[in-house]
Amino acid sequence: MANAPGAPATPSVSSLEFDAILEADVLVLGGGPAGTWAAIAAATAGARTILADKGFCGTSGATAASGTTLWYVDPDPAKRAAAKAAREGLGGHLADHGWMDRVLDRTHAAVGQLADWGYPFPRDADGRDRRVSVQGPEYMRLMRRRVKQAGVTILDHCPALELLVDDGGAVAGAAGVRRQKGGRWAVRAKAVVIATGGCAFLSKALGCNVLTGDGLLMAAEAGADLSGMEFSNAYAIAPAFGSVTKTLLYQWASFTRADGAVIPGAASKGGRSVIARVLATEPVYARLDRAEPELWAAMRQAQPNFFLPFDRVGIDPFTQRFPVTLRLEGTVRGTGGLRLVDETCATAVPGLFAAGDAASREPICGGFTGGGSHNAAWAMSSGHWAGQGAADHARALGNGVRALRRAGGAGLRDGKGASIDAAALTRAVQAEVFPYHINYFRTEEGLTGALARLDRLWSDAAGAAPSSADDSLRVREAAAMLATARWMYRSALARTESRGMHRRLDHAALDPAQRHLLTVGGLDEVHVSTRPAPLHPDPSGAKRELAA
Repeated sequence: MANAPGAPATPSVSSLEFDAILEADVLVLGGGPAGTWAAIAAATAGARTILADKGFCGTSGATAASGTTLWYVDPDPAKRAAAKAAREGLGGHLADHGWMDRVLDRTHAAVGQLADWGYPFPRDADGRDRRVSVQGPEYMRLMRRRVKQAGVTILDHCPALELLVDDGGAVAGAAGVRRQKGGRWAVRAKAVVIATGGCAFLSKALGCNVLTGDGLLMAAEAGADLSGMEFSNAYAIAPAFGSVTKTLLYQWASFTRADGAVIPGAASKGGRSVIARVLATEPVYARLDRAEPELWAAMRQAQPNFFLPFDRVGIDPFTQRFPVTLRLEGTVRGTGGLRLVDETCATAVPGLFAAGDAASREPICGGFTGGGSHNAAWAMSSGHWAGQGAADHARALGNGVRALRRAGGAGLRDGKGASIDAAALTRAVQAEVFPYHINYFRTEEGLTGALARLDRLWSDAAGAAPSSADDSLRVREAAAMLATARWMYRSALARTESRGMHRRLDHAALDPAQRHLLTVGGLDEVHVSTRPAPLHPDPSGAKRELAA
């Protein structure tokens, strides 16, 4: 756990005053799909479970705001093999087939549970459930109800600001603020699941207003490391006047300049970089004019929230042009996150588990994922395993009394520097991660320059005085985005090739010698190391290395 230079020892929990102190076996941070599956699994395993959500569990986060496809494949060997092969190359051959098999099995079972719980899956012409997607509002409404039925205590509007650790460095709870009631809360727990989602840098992408990398920062302050952070530069197409980043329907779009000239190569798949290059100097317009009129009603029915921004401003996207932009979704549609050390979804810190977008999706996606599908399946699966793992850890730990201390750093400790201006720091981070010429089209020069500026920002933030209680959440969000950006760019600088979604203009080719995974960690000093990529099976059943 990195301390700011000259910072005093972190105070013990017993010396602090909280407005509410609770006890639990398992504390889950985050109330999206991963968090709710984790809470249900932990409670079902007999653990006293508390779930703390930054917003209102069931309505906040990326999934609750829209529908999502699922990586749901019937247990047919040929279908499963095809499903795994479909993303192998896109992900740079870094995925682990063992994890992919586990997730396909667990997702199939979880979707079956959803059906048993009453989720209204649509039926096909033969009367069978179509289980390849869910609508976010209905899905998360059901999940909140199941969490409560499992006996879990839900703390709504109670964002965590920091983890609590014991004298041995094991995680033993968390502390945060109560946004509606006011004051601070603490939960003493035997295990904690980080399910706080990814980091989209407050880019105004739909449902991402609460996804600022908070859990990544908290975990790193306790000593956890991350993986796949170079695969965190996902940009999604959106109307320039709206936040909806659902890109499926743009496959029927033509993209043009202001004068109406078609932009060669521009497309939602395989041509997003062309759009980015043009956007750097002039507006880009789209129109869904490749969709035949008989498809319009079906498209509206399939993705109703896609059309809401257009309906609000009176634009018919099928017949009228509209300006588009690319919104950064960072690790939400990327694959980077906390590194898992075993199949229970444990991190490198005792007592700390991770699930969903807060955990690296490299095991099933390698260096590329995208929206929904694999991420949705990963949330269901990793949430379940993390909840079970946390419950088992709590049971094995027993009922001994532990002295606890706070693990939080930037903006939470006494320091000699000025307090952090959360809004100014957020804008400064966004100025380094939003521009396409830095983050999308990566070069050593661009990454090095951005890191120098980000490192200076961290030096100031790490030694800053505590902020006011009213501003503490925004300060911690800004610090988390700053830390996430530094991990992203250190990893991107270390991978001197183009693989998955990571693209280096100065290293445009894939390098077979770099078929490895990158571990990144640290706060004041960020360090990157390599570890072997997983072995891949061949048809004979023997394991072999797959040449990149």
